[in-house]
Amino acid sequence: MQLTGHITPESLMTLEAYTKWRKVHKPEIIAHRKLRSVQLGDHVNLQFESETTIRYQIQEMLRIEKIFEEEGIQDEIEAYAPLLPEGSNWKGTMMLEYTDINERKRELARLIGIEDRMFVEVEGHARVYAIADEDLDRENEEKTSAVHFVRFEFNAAMCAAIKAGASVKLGCDHTNYPSHIEIPANTLASLAGDIR
Repeated sequence: MQLTGHITPESLMTLEAYTKWRKVHKPEIIAHRKLRSVQLGDHVNLQFESETTIRYQIQEMLRIEKIFEEEGIQDEIEAYAPLLPEGSNWKGTMMLEYTDINERKRELARLIGIEDRMFVEVEGHARVYAIADEDLDRENEEKTSAVHFVRFEFNAAMCAAIKAGASVKLGCDHTNYPSHIEIPANTLASLAGDIR
């Protein structure tokens, strides 16, 4: 999988080439995804996206759906490209994970608005709150969704601090889910690569 900084139909593999590539490289992609995943408390998992994770997701969708026509390929790119970090931000898929269906139903009702209370705090700087679900609203008056798409936008000083090795916390200050964690060094090193 070649990273180009911009996903186009021409930069994707054919279904045949991807199927061969996938057999060899899938463990690397799983390890990369795991590296960029931060567990916040017991029930929030934030998967920070990268060009690698988004390319993989697009290629997987093309493979599963057996899409090989240009229009279908472009549709998949347009669906997932908004999740690519753009050099001054981190983007991620936030998942609220509850194995028990009754607990999940109850907690999703208690956690309305949680996606807007997620934050990243770069050492020495103010918290940056998530800009959530820019594509569509994922909650209603009764409950929030189990999946949200979030973006954390950084100013130039924060970007410089991240690149220079400042510590960074991921947190949530929702009344019903107060939690924070320092992003582990190996994960932070990967995320720093998203900042230009």
